[in-house]
Amino acid sequence: MNREIIEAIKQIEREKGIDAETLLVALEDALLAAYKKTPDAADYARVEIDRETGDIRVFQLLPPEGEELRTLPQPEFEIPEGVDPEEFEPPEPEIDWDAYADEEIDAIDVTPDNFGRIAAMTAKQVIYQRIREAERELMYDEYVDRVGDVVTGIVQQSDHRYTLVDLGRVEALLPETEQVPGERYDHGSRVKAVITEVRSSAKGPQVIVSRRADQLVRELFKLEVPEMADGLVEIRNVAREPGWRSKIAVISNVQGVDPVGACVGPRGSRVRMVVSELRGEKIDIIPFNDEPARYIAKALSPARVREVLVDDENRQATVIVPDDQLSLAIGREGMNAKLAARLTGWRIDIKNESTFASEGTETFEDEAVGGKARCVALLRNGRRCPNAAEEGTRYCAIPAHAQLGALETDLGRDLTADEVQEAVTPKGFSRISGLTEAGDPSATAGEGS
Repeated sequence: MNREIIEAIKQIEREKGIDAETLLVALEDALLAAYKKTPDAADYARVEIDRETGDIRVFQLLPPEGEELRTLPQPEFEIPEGVDPEEFEPPEPEIDWDAYADEEIDAIDVTPDNFGRIAAMTAKQVIYQRIREAERELMYDEYVDRVGDVVTGIVQQSDHRYTLVDLGRVEALLPETEQVPGERYDHGSRVKAVITEVRSSAKGPQVIVSRRADQLVRELFKLEVPEMADGLVEIRNVAREPGWRSKIAVISNVQGVDPVGACVGPRGSRVRMVVSELRGEKIDIIPFNDEPARYIAKALSPARVREVLVDDENRQATVIVPDDQLSLAIGREGMNAKLAARLTGWRIDIKNESTFASEGTETFEDEAVGGKARCVALLRNGRRCPNAAEEGTRYCAIPAHAQLGALETDLGRDLTADEVQEAVTPKGFSRISGLTEAGDPSATAGEGS
């Protein structure tokens, strides 16, 4: 029987990767505890298992004359509630065997006759317990190194508090705070999630997964884009509103590789797979740029941007968009602008061209213009004139812009933002000037603009 225990322990070492010596030491401790429960057990004893034959012997230890066996420091313990302190027996102190490493201690073999049966039962319990503990440790070591990885599991149970996902060897917990609003996790359905935390517990590792983490978008693209897995394309930043829209900034580390095209894939096949896994969440793929103005303009995709004015010191940007693009640039509930700001790390103020052009109260910081208001006329490229306005008018001294001031005098009112924008072209200026009896100055309307 003892030989069978040794063979079983060696087989467990081969199959489970559990050190045989660890199992044998644990078995010796368990057998000693079992021996102390037998009648007439010796006060000081130890159990030894022969590593070759498996023979089990119990030895009573005899301390040197006039000397007690040296023990380890007694750990602190508390008297259980409801137990009389006078009747409470503290645990027996453990013997410090290392203190006798170079000394000989007399020992007497006191192995009970029926100790073989006790050893077999104890060995079975100890081995099973150690196997479970070792498997839990192995699983913990396996998953603790996979934090940030995407795993695929099958939904086992779902309610308003959490969802249990079977990963094969362990069950993962998807808390309500890590679930995407509007998603349903039906029993038996497959779901991908990213591991965010691994906790050690008495029942084994507790794996926490998330469907809301930005890392999920990164890892899904790595699975679908070979260039990203090879390091040719890199995701610089991710801004995500789970369930609605995500923006990712990508950059190529190799000349000649289009990062956006690599992520989109042939006919959009790669990004379509990611969108499908995120259950319809929209994804904007933005090329990363070191120039803040270009980066911010691309980050507001799908809206078209006319101009970006940046304040590097305060990391603020004013974005000018066409009138018909304002709502698209801001997005529903400001989501597009919010994601662009999170992606770039800049504060973004979005204005349409009409509002920006009509802001005649802003002044130049340059002392050369004398702190005058800015000309409200627009140039042919759609940008606002950078010159200072003349006194008593909203326009500068450029002839074409000065004629707009004269036109306002003839009309007896300020031109609207749409009219200022239309007056950039000679045809548009002619139409507006036709509202007065001043004639048609269209021949000179475009000069200087």
